[in-house]
Amino acid sequence: MTSTPTATAIRSSYIDGRWLDDPDAKTIETRDPARPDEVVATYALASAGDVQRAIAAAGTAAPALANTTAAERQDLVYDFLSRWTGRQDELADIATREMGKARAESYGETARVIFEARFWAGEALRAGGLTYPSTRPGTDITTIRQPIGPVAAITPWNFPILTPIRKVIPALVNGCPVLLKPAMQAPGPSVIIAEILAELGLPAGAFNLILGSGREVGSLLVDAPGVAGITFTGSTEVGLSIATGAASRNARTQLEMGGKNAAIVAEVRDVDRVAKEIVTSAFTASGQRCTSISRVIVVPEVRSELEEALVRHASRLVVGHGLDEGTTMGPVVDRAAFERAQAYIGDATAAGAQVLIGGAANPGEGYFIPPTILTDVASGSALAIEEVFAPVLAVIPVADLDEAISVANETPYGLTASVFADDATDARRAALASRTGMVHINHGTTSEGHIPFGGVEQSGQGAYGIGATSTEFFTNLKVIYDLHP
Repeated sequence: MTSTPTATAIRSSYIDGRWLDDPDAKTIETRDPARPDEVVATYALASAGDVQRAIAAAGTAAPALANTTAAERQDLVYDFLSRWTGRQDELADIATREMGKARAESYGETARVIFEARFWAGEALRAGGLTYPSTRPGTDITTIRQPIGPVAAITPWNFPILTPIRKVIPALVNGCPVLLKPAMQAPGPSVIIAEILAELGLPAGAFNLILGSGREVGSLLVDAPGVAGITFTGSTEVGLSIATGAASRNARTQLEMGGKNAAIVAEVRDVDRVAKEIVTSAFTASGQRCTSISRVIVVPEVRSELEEALVRHASRLVVGHGLDEGTTMGPVVDRAAFERAQAYIGDATAAGAQVLIGGAANPGEGYFIPPTILTDVASGSALAIEEVFAPVLAVIPVADLDEAISVANETPYGLTASVFADDATDARRAALASRTGMVHINHGTTSEGHIPFGGVEQSGQGAYGIGATSTEFFTNLKVIYDLHP
């Protein structure tokens, strides 16, 4: 039997089947980025000792969880979903209040959880291996997959509902105990996830929620011998640090990191449709998605018409508090993100870029940046190659498609890209030449919940997440030779 936190209690970590209640624990407050003076919630931080207890509990739970049947794991997912639907509004509200996105987007995360969790419920019954012919008589050769053991799931603030589920549910379906450490800008949804899982009767230690900073808690998880793998979504800087630490003890990693995603626009007839696709991909979540389009590389034939259409669609966005009716774009997550974006805009304009819409902003009562589009951004400049993670879109004019492909590949990132072209040969040539893990032809950088998701170069490492390929991270392949004398 598990305890549950009271409505007025400080929210805390969930370790070894119970909620921590340490009156001496350090606390942290989350604040509404649209109203920075407003406290959303208070959280008690886990200590180093708490982290070690969580790791030990996960290790203890591992054998029993590994031995659960496929049907039991499938039932677990459906039991989780039966409770999820009653908490979608609560999840959406706290996500919006802690990180700022429009509530419709937050609720969309809760709906997508249902689709993706159902997919993983099905995967529980598809975890079969292969049979191979042997060169020797009387020998059967088969493969199976076995859980790697406890995994640490380190998740970001920009998708605080969906990303934890994308790691926790596949871990449990594949028989791995999980230690979830959410970003502390928006940990509220992870607490609700823990509350739901606490109701399901999992073995103590099969799921653990650890609240704390990446520098303190995250590093302990990365370095712990009892943690078999680390699945991480976040910045490239942090991801590479995790990779370095994990490599020193040969721990497995699944890293989904940053991006500087391009939309290559060649000759197209329906320029307005292209602009709408780009604006949606650029400004959803205030540009704070790893898959956001942040640069448009355009040929001369359509440049002027495209820029006009981009401004037209961007001007229709309604910037405001995420909970206000009609808001389609909220603030950026905090003051540091606000100031970082302003610096990029200032540097670009000082170097000759022209603001088509938006531009510099004053934080005022919240960290609002209007949808901003700059043109004449120089290839190779900071705004052209570095991740800004804000509603700032750079237009980079080029002479032709060959130059567009070259410019698209000049960043160290390789997550995703869009190619817009009426000529199918041009579209495919640009798609194949793009050094990215994903390419979208004639639509924005959207993803689907059953399709492998990941990047190359400085955008990713390890098994692609979301789709069935994630199983490659959570399991080891075993080959069995069975001789029948």
